[in-house]
Amino acid sequence: MRDPAIVARELLGKLVVRFLSRRVSCMIVETEAYYGPEDPASRARRGGDLAKVMAGDVGVALIFGVHGNWLLNVVAHEPDNVGAILIRACEPIEGIKVMIKNRGVNDVKSLTNGPGKLSRALAIDKRFHGLPLYTREHGLWIEYFKDVGNDEIVRSYRVGVSKDLPVKLRFYIKGNPYVSKK
Repeated sequence: MRDPAIVARELLGKLVVRFLSRRVSCMIVETEAYYGPEDPASRARRGGDLAKVMAGDVGVALIFGVHGNWLLNVVAHEPDNVGAILIRACEPIEGIKVMIKNRGVNDVKSLTNGPGKLSRALAIDKRFHGLPLYTREHGLWIEYFKDVGNDEIVRSYRVGVSKDLPVKLRFYIKGNPYVSKK
């Protein structure tokens, strides 16, 4: 159990893997950390199932919809706290043709450069909500791919939130063309 900001940084360079009759994967290039009810941008402020999952077992998927898109989050928090990391963008690695078919676009750079885009490309939806991402059992998991050095990481404020904490909780790989917003 660890602070969401630390986990958000450490997820950079890891793979989100989906089994869709074959292995399809993308490297995480952008994340955002979210905390509990004290975080004005957190879904935990609303209570209900999302807050319950965010306070529950770490390493499980937190899936919710925004503007018609499913968003993939990873639950991470310190003991007796609440938190999750939004996977904002990924770089396609394996199964690019499958991702193109799922998204209905031919431009590889726009396949997974946003949270809704990557969920569509990898066919991630609400059925994965609350399931562990540290096992391959359900066809969606996160695994090691490569380390990303501190000098390769940019920190900024979170994207698209009207009220934010006074701490930079967005992390992305410097110069990566798949980052959603610079």
